[in-house]
Amino acid sequence: MIPKHLSHKPIVGVDNYERIDGHTANNTDARALSVGFAQYDNKEISAKVFRKAPTQWSPQSEELPLHRCIDLCTLIVKSLLLVDQKGVSTSGNINPIVYDKEGLKKISEFYKLHKDSVLMPKLRELQDALNTFMP
Repeated sequence: MIPKHLSHKPIVGVDNYERIDGHTANNTDARALSVGFAQYDNKEISAKVFRKAPTQWSPQSEELPLHRCIDLCTLIVKSLLLVDQKGVSTSGNINPIVYDKEGLKKISEFYKLHKDSVLMPKLRELQDALNTFMP
């Protein structure tokens, strides 16, 4: 369950995230996702991944402003387009630069390994949400 005693104050969230955490499902320390009031400024809204070590909430839990989460999603999708050898749109602000071609091969291997079981279902869910949000 999302901790409510920490500095980040959840507004909406996903409990039991460890069950659906992609290819690390049921073998992860990520326990919950939240959108709420930022720990660094209670007037800002942020997203957070709550991680838990066996006995306490981890200081390695991540909190990101919402625009940064969207930018990360955009970068992920554009990176997958690169490894799937589809054209990547250069419109907008998020234009990936390949710094490590060998690393890009690793992304490609990861994509191929997890495409059908994890990535495509999550991308379809994101697409459905975006289609509803921006018809």
